[in-house]
Amino acid sequence: MTGYGLATADYANAKYSVEIKSLNSKFLELNLKYPKAFSDKELILRNICSKDIERGKVSLSITVDRNLGEVTGANINTALLAHYYNQLLAVNNELQANSNNLLQTALTFPEVISYKEESVSEDEWNELYKIFSEALVNFNKFRTDEGAVLKADLELRIKNILSYFKSVEELEPKRITAIRDKFSQFLDEAVGKINIDQNRFEQELIYYIDKIDITEEKTRLKSHCDYFLQTLGSKEANGKKLGFISQEIGREINTMGAKANDAQMQQFVVGMKEELEKIKEQLLNVL
Repeated sequence: MTGYGLATADYANAKYSVEIKSLNSKFLELNLKYPKAFSDKELILRNICSKDIERGKVSLSITVDRNLGEVTGANINTALLAHYYNQLLAVNNELQANSNNLLQTALTFPEVISYKEESVSEDEWNELYKIFSEALVNFNKFRTDEGAVLKADLELRIKNILSYFKSVEELEPKRITAIRDKFSQFLDEAVGKINIDQNRFEQELIYYIDKIDITEEKTRLKSHCDYFLQTLGSKEANGKKLGFISQEIGREINTMGAKANDAQMQQFVVGMKEELEKIKEQLLNVL
């Protein structure tokens, strides 16, 4: 959800600049900074941003740098200021008081200083709107380019998980055989081969192997990974959905690890967990 867009243009002896930046956030948090003259356009800008930017902590900044000849500020009514000052001076002389701050005092009197209300012409707003639209296009292009990189990385992580998954599938038949041989050897050494009830041994072995069977976990894990890739290819914003799928993938990996009972299989499970953690980190930046 990080993004950046900038657009500038010169118009009517002024330089206009629109900058849009965003960081990760679960919701859309929009912060606008603009000259006071554009305050009546805030709702328009917010509505457009809300439609185009679904999530993120977004900062929209509009600046207008005018030439010195175009700068307007406070106006001082010099005649009224002189009138107040002379009155204060007369009172001061009569009272023989300190006259150091008479001018400063006069400046605070009503209507001495007035401020011109800033306004924006329709032509000026249309020009700014074009610049804003260009900045928004640049912003979305930045996010699209970053999204393509994220998509490639996520696809790679899922493929890595499936690669570990394939190794687990290849190892599983050997694991069952190894478990059977291990139990048989243990009983031979503990009670002797002639004292083993083979029927009971087979029953207990089947019960135990059923407890550590990962057939269902393998089926669900493969299905979740395929669904993740399918959702990733969608043009819709599916960041939250991908997050839910990754949780399901993690659940199957954890169960598989708990049932592994094999050092080499545990290594493959750890590899899958590492890839999944990288996926979760990247999903924080996906819409």
